[in-house]
Amino acid sequence: MRVEIWSDIACPWCYVGKARFEKALAAFPHREQVEVVHRSFELDPGRAKDDVQPVVAMLTKKYGMSEAQAHDGEDNLGRQAAAEGLAYRTRGRDHGSTFDMHRLLHLAKEHGRQSELLDALYRANFAEERSVFTEGGERLVELAVAAGLDADAARKVLADPDAYAAEVRADEREAAQLGASGVPFFVLDRKYGVSGAQPAEVFTQALTQAWGERSPLTLLQGGDSDGDACGPDGCAVPRS
Repeated sequence: MRVEIWSDIACPWCYVGKARFEKALAAFPHREQVEVVHRSFELDPGRAKDDVQPVVAMLTKKYGMSEAQAHDGEDNLGRQAAAEGLAYRTRGRDHGSTFDMHRLLHLAKEHGRQSELLDALYRANFAEERSVFTEGGERLVELAVAAGLDADAARKVLADPDAYAAEVRADEREAAQLGASGVPFFVLDRKYGVSGAQPAEVFTQALTQAWGERSPLTLLQGGDSDGDACGPDGCAVPRS
């Protein structure tokens, strides 16, 4: 079974939702047969790389809330994150473009390190004092290396603005086609969708339902009930 998760590194609910989903997946009896693929979704796709501002300033401008309301929202997110065992800085974070991060996540996918890099980016953005937006490409290279990627490979991607750009945009188009207007957005076997950072119990229910409703394989038989085949114990002996 495949679970696809659309998310953005700038999205605090994606940070919390990943932890909740993984809690449900860890307790799922068939977890070893579940493939998890992380897909790209930018909350601010047109933002320039050098357009960085404090999170509170972004919230007041984008959503028309007061600074007090923005701080209250950050405090609530801090409590939600703490309940999942996640560190969360409620003050002093930045907001900026995540496009380069998504491009690196596609590189990481090719090397089987996608979840590790996503975790590193989330921690850097939400828990650490250093900004992922103001320190330049070497900060992202540092995080890529911490996730198990080659530094030169990461630098090569960041130096080429076209590297994995098509893959990021393809993910975002697909999200729109599936009806995702926000993230996190979870799709199970292209049959069920779960929107938002739901409680772990909701993810458990979704995994159980999607697993139980998978269509069993129907074998088409010819003249013999079992045709010749190869298996773990060898191949069938040709019949005369």
